[in-house]
Amino acid sequence: MTTEPSAAARAPFFGFERPIVFRGPEFRPSPGEPFAYRYYDKDRLVLGKRMEDQLRFAVCYWHSFVGAGLDPFGDATFQRPWHGPGDPMAQALHKADVAFDLFRLVDTPFFTFHDRDVAPEGATLAESNRNLRQVAKVFERHIADTGVRLLWGTANLFSHRRYMAGGATNPDPEVFTHAAAQVKNALDVTHGLGGANYVLWGGREGYETLLNTDLKRELAQLGRFLNLVVEHKHKIGFKGPILLEPKPAEPTKHQYDYDVATVYGFLQAHGLEKEVKVNIEQNHALLAGHTFEHEIALAHALGIFGSIDMNRGDELLGWDTDQFPNNLQHVAMALYEVLRAGGLTTGGLNFDAKLRRQSIDPNDLVWSHATAMDLCARGLLVAEAMVRDGALQRHVDTRYAGWDTPHGQSILRGEVSLAALAAQAEANPVEPQPRSAGQERLEHLVSSYL
Repeated sequence: MTTEPSAAARAPFFGFERPIVFRGPEFRPSPGEPFAYRYYDKDRLVLGKRMEDQLRFAVCYWHSFVGAGLDPFGDATFQRPWHGPGDPMAQALHKADVAFDLFRLVDTPFFTFHDRDVAPEGATLAESNRNLRQVAKVFERHIADTGVRLLWGTANLFSHRRYMAGGATNPDPEVFTHAAAQVKNALDVTHGLGGANYVLWGGREGYETLLNTDLKRELAQLGRFLNLVVEHKHKIGFKGPILLEPKPAEPTKHQYDYDVATVYGFLQAHGLEKEVKVNIEQNHALLAGHTFEHEIALAHALGIFGSIDMNRGDELLGWDTDQFPNNLQHVAMALYEVLRAGGLTTGGLNFDAKLRRQSIDPNDLVWSHATAMDLCARGLLVAEAMVRDGALQRHVDTRYAGWDTPHGQSILRGEVSLAALAAQAEANPVEPQPRSAGQERLEHLVSSYL
């Protein structure tokens, strides 16, 4: 068994020595300060809240510290010190030290994890649970020392061989039981660490072919599983929301949490629409054939908006590329919908994004997160300008003004029948005339804010 060197004896993992600070739009890089925030001024007030509190940035553990640069055609390229042979728990503690150093350098207020990201799988479930609780004690010290908080935790119910046919939707009730025990431990640890939310992502909760699938049974199993999680949340006094993360496919051919609309229908079917919200990812929205802002706006309209996984999908590729955001207009439009939804409450902007496999320098982790944070801050300022100016909202209000008249309101209140509406239409000699929606003018208006 290889022994990891102590934290004090290790060489620094990152080349950056000092945390990145705000310098303003006029900043120019120098050898002594290669990067500074031009837009991310965390104490700046944006619509009455500090910018840090509007954005609530989080670094994800899995891509940043677990990912090894693998792809279907090539082996690992990153070669982190905690990858490869060694004492798994010592490596986990080394990884935790490096993680909180990254949080310090980019000055992010939150982080996120899967249970198996932060602690190794043991020979038994009991050992695995102990491993997670041991690392959680280390996290408690780091959290107390740094003030960085846990945005959300979750359980990995998709990587291990036992979950090849799903966790909650597995045809074997023993696998369901194992998954339930793993989620209980992860939720307990999340609660103990003061996590703001708890997430469930059903990567294997779906099917490859209907030839071997009982669809009705699997949906019932998934509903029972989610109810169990909600019941346990209330039992332990966890105050944060349970979040489902929609995705249409990958790794399964068809996932049951396809998109926001599908999730809402599922929640309604199982009486959970008041208990569970959604964590929306840009790349997943793209794979489902939607824009990011569509999914955010729909979740708001349905009352289930919770949090965001901020990343970018490649529109030319049909898989989850999980790139860091770099498109200002896309980010601004998403954040405009977030602000219209009342902003983030317990949720945040979690960078579910990974380095490209050729980005092997540890400093690339700093550059990628810091530049993404600065872009999102700039996008937030654009979204703020759109809200304050109000031109987009005025256009929408004018377009639907007829529904605020006594006639429109009587329809919505159910005070008139279909027959009464038909009689009114036949008695009206004036043909209703369409009005221009002005899409091109509005698209130009959005560009002017950039």
